[in-house]
Amino acid sequence: MRLARLARNWTLEELVEEIDLRTPGGHSGVTASMVSGWELGRHTTSIGHRKTLCEIYDLSPDVLFAHQDEGLTARPGPRLLAGFGDLQRALLDTVSGARDCLVVMGSRSRDETYLKAIETVLVERPRLVYYRVLFGPPHHRVLQEHLMRLLRVRDPEDRSVGVKTLHLGLMEDTTMAPERFFCASEQMAVVPIPSLTSHEAFDSGIVLGVAGAARLLDHGRQAYAAARRVESIEQVAALTVVRERSAQT
Repeated sequence: MRLARLARNWTLEELVEEIDLRTPGGHSGVTASMVSGWELGRHTTSIGHRKTLCEIYDLSPDVLFAHQDEGLTARPGPRLLAGFGDLQRALLDTVSGARDCLVVMGSRSRDETYLKAIETVLVERPRLVYYRVLFGPPHHRVLQEHLMRLLRVRDPEDRSVGVKTLHLGLMEDTTMAPERFFCASEQMAVVPIPSLTSHEAFDSGIVLGVAGAARLLDHGRQAYAAARRVESIEQVAALTVVRERSAQT
């Protein structure tokens, strides 16, 4: 990818300008720093930007993004979890193993042991960057209360460690952005799936290694960028809990 840019004698900034020109509205949101991360393989280029770059360079994705994708097939495959006990242990391992970043997606969490583990690790590791993206309001009161406790532990406006470390977002249109579930750190990721033993729960899952987890970390950051911020106790408290709303109708 870097060689393709240098072959045209473009700077990072000139490539960003070219991407903007091909973006409806003229602003892609891409920065020179983002492009550098793509070229070095530190971050994964999203599908939309991959299409644009392939058009710019007239190269196939297999050629242009080989350096980003090679780790996906070079490592052991996913591991299946077939019961709640295994799923819970894998989620707790993901949380406890997080050192740099932890991303959680979904609005249905209700396992208090798992939620408490997230709160504990955020207290113990002030530099750990945390993202939670909801898809619609929380389904259970326990998740809403968990989010409010996080906001008492950390201030999203605080930059005392140099970066923002608490990111809470809400995707409101779940038709355009359907709900998805996962917990990812830089070490591993767990994706809950429908139960393999019952039609009533999501108590099974898939464990991904470092390469897959890195992709899901990027997925979570991109989802947060597109989400509405809910980063005050008042904003979280104003969310209507789905199960309570259903009980009233």
